[in-house]
Amino acid sequence: MALNREFVGRAYKASSPYEVSRVKIAEFAAAIGDQNPIYHHRDAAVAAGHPDVVAPPTFPIVFTMSAAGEAFGDPDLGLDFTMVVHGEQRFEYERPVYAGDELHCTTTITEIRSVGRNEFLTLCSEVTTGGGDLVCRAYNTIVERGGAA
Repeated sequence: MALNREFVGRAYKASSPYEVSRVKIAEFAAAIGDQNPIYHHRDAAVAAGHPDVVAPPTFPIVFTMSAAGEAFGDPDLGLDFTMVVHGEQRFEYERPVYAGDELHCTTTITEIRSVGRNEFLTLCSEVTTGGGDLVCRAYNTIVERGGAA
């Protein structure tokens, strides 16, 4: 069953800000196998010119998808999550994510399209500070296999 195109343009705000901690950054860096000291040690990050530990570039995936959870769970979207695979992911940064940041996220469904028998759903998550300054945009495409059949 095809995804509901009426969801394009809908935005979902995360229910609470995400508090970035040194521990979460270090855990994520370890999980992806990146031992860069600026991800693990404040002294190394400060020596490299940063105010605190820096998050790896893909770190926002930890919290950006939570805002989309409301859409994914809406039966009117028509998404069969058992058939979903990851399609694409990319990030555009205004500045790095640092330990101590309190980040807000709004995720918008920007596109739904059929490719062969598959449905592609593209999301754009805007990550901002509490003051509204843009930190980054995270783009994510998921593929529902066989959804267009």
